[in-house]
Amino acid sequence: MNFLAHIYLSGDNEQRVVGNFIGDFVKGKQWQEYPKEIQEGILLHRFIDNFTDTHPVVLQSIARIKPIVGRFAGIVADVFYDYCLAQNFGKLSEVALPTFAQNSYDILTKHHDILPTRVQELLPYMREEDWLTHYGSLYGITKALQGLTRRLKYVQDLTKTIPLLENNYQDFENDFQLFFPEIQQAVRERVER
Repeated sequence: MNFLAHIYLSGDNEQRVVGNFIGDFVKGKQWQEYPKEIQEGILLHRFIDNFTDTHPVVLQSIARIKPIVGRFAGIVADVFYDYCLAQNFGKLSEVALPTFAQNSYDILTKHHDILPTRVQELLPYMREEDWLTHYGSLYGITKALQGLTRRLKYVQDLTKTIPLLENNYQDFENDFQLFFPEIQQAVRERVER
């Protein structure tokens, strides 16, 4: 799951949204330096990543992508699943995706001072280019994969996978439809305990 799914799965708790969003930028035990509810969001992020990375349906999606980008297939699958989430957002949320995106940017901006430096630098671009809404278009997914290609070390061009998404969208959509209710349930159970 990528940015959109992590924020969506955080629910209504702003602190959890912030923690879940910054999860990839908080390494090792650094999570312990944050306030309690943000810690919970960071740990939720790690739970979501682990659940996703080991789920058989997601592994099926990754297997489709692996011949094109090798060990980076999991990262691409995360982005593809955000695309599927954006495509289905109207069925999953009472709030339209553009409104959800703006509300999310507002929450993150409100908590700017607690964000890791890299996130503080990233957020203005994310907001200006409206990444969360654009995950619903092939253009937006292409831009996301271009950005990942620039930021990751030793990675080939991840945008080479876009034709795979275009030509096999229904396969990825089917995988998403099987997987997403399970991750939603797992998150609900974790948050409620």
